[in-house]
Amino acid sequence: MDWLTAENLIALVTALLGVLVSTGAVWYERRVPHQRRIGYRVQLDTTIGNATANGAATGRPGAAVRRGFFNATPALRDATLVLLRIENDGAMSIGADHYTDGDDHGLTVEFEHRRVQAVVVTAPDHPRLLSHFTDSWVGPAEGDATIQLPKVPLNRGAHYKLLVLLTGGPIGDPVSVDGNIAEGHVHVNHSTTPDDKPPVFSRVARTVTVVLTVCVVALAAIIVREQTPPPIGCARGTLTVTGSTAFAPVVRELAKKYEKDCPGSTVNVTAHGSTAGIRELEASGAKPAKGSPAVVALSDGRKPSGYPQLRESMVAVSLYTLVLNDGIPVDSLTLDEIRRLYRGEIKDWSELVPGLHQPVRLISRDANSGTREVFQRRVLGRNELANSSLNCESIDDPASTVVRCELDSTEQVLAAVAELPGAVGYTELRSGSDLKGLHRVAIDGRRPVVEEIGESPYPYREIEYAYTWGQPPADSLTSSFLNYLIRGSGQDVVLTHGHLPCSTPKGMKVCGDG
Repeated sequence: MDWLTAENLIALVTALLGVLVSTGAVWYERRVPHQRRIGYRVQLDTTIGNATANGAATGRPGAAVRRGFFNATPALRDATLVLLRIENDGAMSIGADHYTDGDDHGLTVEFEHRRVQAVVVTAPDHPRLLSHFTDSWVGPAEGDATIQLPKVPLNRGAHYKLLVLLTGGPIGDPVSVDGNIAEGHVHVNHSTTPDDKPPVFSRVARTVTVVLTVCVVALAAIIVREQTPPPIGCARGTLTVTGSTAFAPVVRELAKKYEKDCPGSTVNVTAHGSTAGIRELEASGAKPAKGSPAVVALSDGRKPSGYPQLRESMVAVSLYTLVLNDGIPVDSLTLDEIRRLYRGEIKDWSELVPGLHQPVRLISRDANSGTREVFQRRVLGRNELANSSLNCESIDDPASTVVRCELDSTEQVLAAVAELPGAVGYTELRSGSDLKGLHRVAIDGRRPVVEEIGESPYPYREIEYAYTWGQPPADSLTSSFLNYLIRGSGQDVVLTHGHLPCSTPKGMKVCGDG
């Protein structure tokens, strides 16, 4: 029963609902609208005496203010006025012969507790109707509780009104209109305004239209969803890319490009360092969930030992460089000078630049950084000194002889080196970046050049790896984004940021050699 999916069930139910509503609409059109209907409603029920909704007369002033005739006539002390509208609100005209309730009258208006004193008939929109209220229609006798109305022919939408003066009962006392109509009936109707016209579409017609529209929209949405797959090579969903801050600028640009090329996908980049990213991926994979988590961890160099469930893919060869504050006029350092600096043996730049008295400040990354791990392994051949400063400006550890601080990201390192006199740090090449307040430094006279990777002995380089928890499904967003990054159009972005894609002919050789 592969067809029994949520989408197919919704489609089936929606289709059945549409058929039922359509069938009901046809039945209604054939059955209901062809009935004759007379509707009535009370448009005004107000006191002109002391009558209230709670009793015939309160005996208290304030129910109404009367002057002239009303005030001079004691019989009107509990009087009320009722305006009653009677109309043809059906789909068919009503003739005099359609009234079947007696020989001399068509409808009967009844007031439950009040008594009729006088009545006025008006038909401002249909004055011809008044011709049926001739002298032969004597109207109610004074004190009657009913008014018998003549057989007034009413075209569709035609109406007339009765203004009735009543005594002996409270306002709000029930008013009813009775009568027999051939193939029809008399009923109470409602209106938002006293004299509104019948709507172009009835309430039932509007309801049917709305329901059918909802059915069509729902079916269209399901069809679009089922018949419009993502572009070839794309996948929908949400993916988290974590790990290397050095490679984060590449991934952020790639994420925006992928989301634009593949609608329905969301790629979140949360870079906290290579080692931190590996741990985050491990934690996501260890959760009791089905399948591979939608997480990719990027690492500058191979992951630390352990983590047997992680699967690696080589992405690119990354170049790194030392950077100096612009206040230090040094364009190149030997490998030995760099190692002496990071062993704390050179404490002042005057030891390398005579006459320049400026303390050395080592701006480093924290232990989670892959950039730092590559620097220690490829350049220093050992670990860096212990952290000696919290603000990167002054020594906090009395046993230390040089300022060394650790920061959380490449961006923080670049900002600190540009700001602090005598500062030196390291970063990925970022050939497209506009560095201000600092400059790159060659190592043994050699500079990081992407085109010379594999030919130049420049030491500060490493392979960028992407890790997933096991083998993600081929149709998953994880696999799609990795292909986009490693072998797809993302290679141009990788090159622009100063990295050599491993999937290029030259990159394959360098990445294969390690």
